[in-house]
Amino acid sequence: MSRKVTRRTVARTAIASTVLLTAPFVRGAFAAGKLSIGFWDHWVPGANKAAESISRAWAEKEKVDLQIDFITSQGNKMILTAAAEAQARSGHDILALGPWNCALYADKLTPVDDVMEPLIKANGAASAITIYLGKIGGKWMGVPATPAAQFKGPTSRIDLLKQHAGIDIQAMYPAGAPPKAENWTLDVFLKAAADCHKAGFPFAIGLGTTADSVDTWGAIFQAFGAELVNAKGDITVNSDNVKKALDYGKQLTAYLPPDAPSYDDSSNNRAFVAGKTALIMNPPSAWAVARRDQPQVAEQTWHHGMAAGPAGRYGPFTTNFWGLWNFSKNPSAGKSLMMALSQAQAIEEMVKASAGYDNPAFANLKTLKVWAEEGPPKGTLFHYPNPYDHQILSIAAAPAPHKIAQQIYSQGLQTQMVVRHAIKGEPVDKVIGWAASELEGYMRT
Repeated sequence: MSRKVTRRTVARTAIASTVLLTAPFVRGAFAAGKLSIGFWDHWVPGANKAAESISRAWAEKEKVDLQIDFITSQGNKMILTAAAEAQARSGHDILALGPWNCALYADKLTPVDDVMEPLIKANGAASAITIYLGKIGGKWMGVPATPAAQFKGPTSRIDLLKQHAGIDIQAMYPAGAPPKAENWTLDVFLKAAADCHKAGFPFAIGLGTTADSVDTWGAIFQAFGAELVNAKGDITVNSDNVKKALDYGKQLTAYLPPDAPSYDDSSNNRAFVAGKTALIMNPPSAWAVARRDQPQVAEQTWHHGMAAGPAGRYGPFTTNFWGLWNFSKNPSAGKSLMMALSQAQAIEEMVKASAGYDNPAFANLKTLKVWAEEGPPKGTLFHYPNPYDHQILSIAAAPAPHKIAQQIYSQGLQTQMVVRHAIKGEPVDKVIGWAASELEGYMRT
């Protein structure tokens, strides 16, 4: 049975891939029995069908009684479900986990190196960001999930950037060819934001503490080399690079919507679909909705890479993982299902079902036909999966140790710093002192 999980059920808890990679847990009586999986409930309408179809076909083949749930992230229900199941040591066998949860629940998850090693051999290397998030203490604690894996780079209006900022974004990021983005820098980005603001189409970039805002500002900080905490766990917030990032934030904020500090993850999407903005930072979900509801907006939409800063070109990226609890009563079947969901053909079906939204972790799966063929306009998604590796995909707060990085991320510390300096007018040194105090508190918890 497939069902949606709501807050009430928190405490209780698609086409098939062709030939599975050989693994010791695939067949036999031990792979039968019962299994349950909790998927993320996809934003893109109809995208859940592929994951369900793959899973149902696998269950029929392996003679497993499979229960499937789709769990919304609205109201933090995914987070609550994971926390409840980890505490109760009961619930789903496999659960979709957020980007930081492989580290958070490492002592409650089954290592999956025996799944990841053949997948990497077949599908290519896993991305650096999935290694940072999913490989804990030298062991893979989750399999990168295709649903919800997303690049949150610029989603731009072709016509508005050309008319008001003099930027031909299609020429800079041509479909079917490498980027010609040497001049696409944060300085150019800032000028374009000013020009579009003047024309009445401000960049709809948030300054809230939800994921979309946090991811955007995390990438901007990284483009300045502005780490708050380094990989060793040292507090490094009091640096020239952080000061430069805050100065840039103050300049850019002047051209953003006045309600940017109150943005949630749907605010930028609504502005884009309504035709009120020239650029947002978002995966193709806003375009997918516009294609359905406002086709004249969708026809003028282009997805492309992030502007480069002094320290490089960083693209905000986030991914979920499929985690197998170590209290699962059927771990062999669990690993077999994760393997089935991660075959190249299965991944391609999920990407197709999401209209190109999902962005898989493996190096050999960055040139699927869906990204070249989806439209309108055809080719709008070609550069979404970063096929030429022209930018570094990362997550806000990296490379800090996970325990600290998760708190930086969940508290939206970087966006709070920008708001304090750019909107509340606090001097840079005062903002940095406040942030250092917050970071010290994170380290004590």
